[in-house]
Amino acid sequence: MSNSSQNFENGLEDAATTVAEFDHHDKGFVAQFHHALHTTPALVPLIVLIAAIVVFGLLLGSKFFSPFALTLILQQVQIVGIVAAAQSLVILTAGIDLSVGAIAVITSVFMGQFTFRYGLPVELAVAAGLTAGTLIGALNGWLVAVMRLPPFIVTLGMWQIVLAANFLYSANETIRSQDIAAQAPFLQFMGSKFKLGGAVFTYGVVFMVILVIVLAYALRSTAWGRHVYAVGDDPEAAELSGVNVKRTLISVYAVAGLICGFAGWALIGRIGSVSPTSGQLLNIESITAVVIGGISLFGGRGSIVGTFFGALIVGVFTLGLRLAGADAQWTYLLIGVLIIAAVAVDQWIRKVAA
Repeated sequence: MSNSSQNFENGLEDAATTVAEFDHHDKGFVAQFHHALHTTPALVPLIVLIAAIVVFGLLLGSKFFSPFALTLILQQVQIVGIVAAAQSLVILTAGIDLSVGAIAVITSVFMGQFTFRYGLPVELAVAAGLTAGTLIGALNGWLVAVMRLPPFIVTLGMWQIVLAANFLYSANETIRSQDIAAQAPFLQFMGSKFKLGGAVFTYGVVFMVILVIVLAYALRSTAWGRHVYAVGDDPEAAELSGVNVKRTLISVYAVAGLICGFAGWALIGRIGSVSPTSGQLLNIESITAVVIGGISLFGGRGSIVGTFFGALIVGVFTLGLRLAGADAQWTYLLIGVLIIAAVAVDQWIRKVAA
């Protein structure tokens, strides 16, 4: 071996074994807290929810901290929670669906009218309503994905179309609760109650919880869920990565329509009757739950669990202030503050993470 080769070998033996080293500094509390918020979007609404429960619990005592009161919150938010789950999917793709409330109402009208006007078996009527919701949602998705129309404009127009079709088709006719209970009780199934200890639940509440669990798993652990986040974050980059953006968008809006169909079924159970005038504020209430729940309106970030917490926050404030004897306007005031604060927190998280 030559002298130069020998010197080279000796140099390697004395060389450092690491390529590069970086100084590690312990992060401060603010940085750690921001990192937690960035990686766990549902953390903020969870903190707000716990704080609200503690405050109202201290103020109202056993009147608020009772199995009946706490489960009453779940019963009150079940419709909004289900519709908000549909809204969450759309907003995760950086879209918005202003027609969710109208779709929920018209599917409930279809279920009632198909049963009482056409004599269809109630199970088939429910299936027909769910199918109608899915098709309306898929049409929204096709207009957004294929025709490349803005989601806001598409769903605003669909909201007006479905709302008008709802009143024209139903002729403003309300199917009474007594008639449904006597002839088609399956329409009220979601409103059926059962006791668990001292708490009273409805099957609509059970469906809402199961829906949140299923969607949380699908968004976190399936290829479809990853595609939803990718499309919301950057559709062009997602397309270059092999994601079928059009198919993903159509599927999201179709699934949202199907979920709204279930919300329509739950709406019948909640109010007992089939009314074309019910659920008029569901679109706004669903967006409220989504925003408070920490899902970014810019898409690609958030958690369906956060939306569930957001719906519960609204329910806690509504019931807590009502039990405290406060004016109902305070509820709207506090929820408005929460909406602005939620968007501000989202902007702060994005700015620091950039």
